[in-house]
Amino acid sequence: MASQSEQNAWFLDQLAKSVFFHQNLHEWELLEIAVEIEKIRGESLIWDLDEIGVSRDAWDKVIHRGIKPVVVFAHPEVMASLHRAVAYYRTLSMVSQKSMARVGFNTAKFEQGDAMPTGEISLDIARILNDIISQLVEADEHIDEREFDLWRGMAAGTQAQGSWQNAKGKQAEIKIQQIIKNRLREVGLAESQSPGGLQIQLKDGRRIIFSDEPDVAIRDESNILCAVEIKGGIDTAGVFERIGAAMKSLSRAVAENPSAMTILVLQRVSLTETAQDELHSNRNIINHWFALEDLLEDENKRDAFWELLKI
Repeated sequence: MASQSEQNAWFLDQLAKSVFFHQNLHEWELLEIAVEIEKIRGESLIWDLDEIGVSRDAWDKVIHRGIKPVVVFAHPEVMASLHRAVAYYRTLSMVSQKSMARVGFNTAKFEQGDAMPTGEISLDIARILNDIISQLVEADEHIDEREFDLWRGMAAGTQAQGSWQNAKGKQAEIKIQQIIKNRLREVGLAESQSPGGLQIQLKDGRRIIFSDEPDVAIRDESNILCAVEIKGGIDTAGVFERIGAAMKSLSRAVAENPSAMTILVLQRVSLTETAQDELHSNRNIINHWFALEDLLEDENKRDAFWELLKI
């Protein structure tokens, strides 16, 4: 049984996650897109199955069930004329944006309504999605129109989970950035900073850079001196994935400068006994680690952090 404080932390985290998912549902306009597609008179479109990548078996199965083909199969003209239609068919095929990008299709700009796919691009996207959708339809013994909502929901949930993890990570990064900036003001070590505050020039010649991989870097004129990776999230099941990602980033700092100091900041709940065993076994890459909550709440831990950063 978890302690009361652990239960409270879990509740607040899950509530924030649920609110985040609910907001994404509306921001992505998934329901609105589906309604617009259902209004389309698909019979006015030319359905060249071979050209757009729809299998004959899948087509027949959908037609025989009385389901409008435009609801199931991506049509180039629909994607080229209806904002965010790409998102509808991409989630229907249960393929992620990241996966599409790997094969050369950056669909994010089409799904956000910033652009419309035209010509060969629209046709190529239709082919790749229809190939997957056709096989999914063929694999179902009894196809049900309501099932398509579940297909899209599963893909949207996966996308929202990824966005949530990114948001959690960003929140943790912002908190650490803020306490570092506060520290620099307290000790008067900052000389100047770039617009936006992502680079701070120190009076001793070093620079602090807030970026990605690592999240925080302290450099002199030629080398990285200290690298800090910050990993948010309280899902203990994903702690080894977070440690692995941090190791990849910090190993690059060590490759650049073998004497660089490396530090990992995790949520306290992630620092399980097995996670700490993993960290101990990789101390050549991750020299030190801290719980995020300790850096925010424990003055002694924070002082130890400042000593490592030499600020």
